[in-house]
Amino acid sequence: MQLMEKGDAENQTDFTEFILLAFGDLPELQILLFLVFLVIYIVTMAGNILIIALLVTDQHLHTPMYFFLGNLSCLETCYTSILLPRMLASFLTGDRTISVVGCMTQFFVLCFLATTECYLLAAMSYDRYLAICKPLHYGTCMNGKLCLQLAAGCWINGFLPSIIMMCFMSQLIFCGPNEMDHFFCDLTPILKLSCSDTSQIMLVLYIFSFLDVVSPFLLTMTSYVCIVSTILRISSTIGRQRAFSTCSSHLIVLTLFYGTVMIVYMLPKSSNLRALNKVFSVCYTVLTPLTNPLVYSLRNREVKAALRKAVRKCLAFTKNSD
Repeated sequence: MQLMEKGDAENQTDFTEFILLAFGDLPELQILLFLVFLVIYIVTMAGNILIIALLVTDQHLHTPMYFFLGNLSCLETCYTSILLPRMLASFLTGDRTISVVGCMTQFFVLCFLATTECYLLAAMSYDRYLAICKPLHYGTCMNGKLCLQLAAGCWINGFLPSIIMMCFMSQLIFCGPNEMDHFFCDLTPILKLSCSDTSQIMLVLYIFSFLDVVSPFLLTMTSYVCIVSTILRISSTIGRQRAFSTCSSHLIVLTLFYGTVMIVYMLPKSSNLRALNKVFSVCYTVLTPLTNPLVYSLRNREVKAALRKAVRKCLAFTKNSD
């Protein structure tokens, strides 16, 4: 191992593939897991694409809140596509290998999208803060230009730290073993397989975790503290319910995403908790993109009204064509 650390650049790896063990310790459940994740994939993709289509076609949904929701749906569509198809293929074929380059690419894309989601959730909470706490200034403050700037800032702030992390990750040396006890290429399992000195990467990780995860989380929580205090000061019960209904969907997504992420990365990395770690990883990588369309479509009257209108148009078009 020491020889590998001091070796030439051309001897950086002894192998070209990782083996993602994933749920291979449950051979009797492979078909069931395939069916479950297939249904999740279909529902997630169909739901998010439907939301994007509604937001683009319905003029009543051309508001800042739905603009950010559209960005979130695009993000969740990409997130699901980079993760689930490969999982489904491994359940069917039993092939759990992934190339080192493919693994690093998957890690980069997932890191980019997860970081962007942190900023998008913060932008959405700021939008709700202005709508509820500063309603008289909402129209002038949250204009089209600011929405575009916030959205662009979210995507750029997700991309930059991810590309910097990849520059450090590309210097890693792998000299065996190559079995990764996870269902996707996450940072901790990758570092565990490396025989390089990872102290520099860990320092960069801590810096970016504070800047790009903790900071957006604190901004989001600050917005909701202000929102809740404003709602509690509303005298009428109906007014409080109406104000809370505009941000309750966002709170559900926030709780699921941040709650499971914190559990995964703060949970002790012991062998006894490895299975539990996988379960919570499934929650924030697979279930969060699933809940986005379900929560926002089933709990939101405007989205449901837009969906009913779209269905009526489709039915009318079908009758006319017949």
